[in-house]
Amino acid sequence: MHIMAKKQYAVIGMGRFGSSVANVLSDMGFDVLAIDRDEQRTQEISNVVTHAVSADSTDEEALRALGIRNFDVVVVSIGEDIQASILTTLILKDMGISTLVVKAKTELHGKVLEKIGADKVVYPERDMGMRVAHHLASPNILDYIELSDDYSILEMKASSNIVGQNLKQLDIRARYGCNVIAIRRGTQMNISPYAEDSILQDDVLIIVGHKGNLSKMELAYSK
Repeated sequence: MHIMAKKQYAVIGMGRFGSSVANVLSDMGFDVLAIDRDEQRTQEISNVVTHAVSADSTDEEALRALGIRNFDVVVVSIGEDIQASILTTLILKDMGISTLVVKAKTELHGKVLEKIGADKVVYPERDMGMRVAHHLASPNILDYIELSDDYSILEMKASSNIVGQNLKQLDIRARYGCNVIAIRRGTQMNISPYAEDSILQDDVLIIVGHKGNLSKMELAYSK
């Protein structure tokens, strides 16, 4: 029987975002290599991840010595130093890393990263700001994830004006052009729910749609 080897991740930059990613991946049981210039930061994460190394990610030889080419996914999470972020991305892409995820500070930084070969660019500060804003505007919104410039997914706690109705009665698709892709009830997740499925108190709806349509729906169900 062939057993698949578990994925290996390298995370470069142990700031708030990088250390959070490394923590979560480790908790999920993956092998994680944490890299940072600052020895204190690597020491702080060393008891959480598989390996923690103090190294300069703009030094190609140092990265090669760490065997970074053997990792399935490399996450570049360099905070303030945009030049180091771009140079690190260039080096890793040139080394043939299969999946390269890079944190961007600004839209322009992100555009540069995409042009030089980053497979996925993430904007944690902007995305967190978006999530907080949506939650403040509508306390029922538990999470908000941007899929593209036009589409997003949101997690919405069932408000009092929809509890007791089923999906057919709500008719979110016809009214708002959005789709309920799942209903979470406690620890149970109902993927692709049926039209007859009723919404109970404390249910969480996971909905995908165009941003403008999601905003209209949020307003309608924010009571």
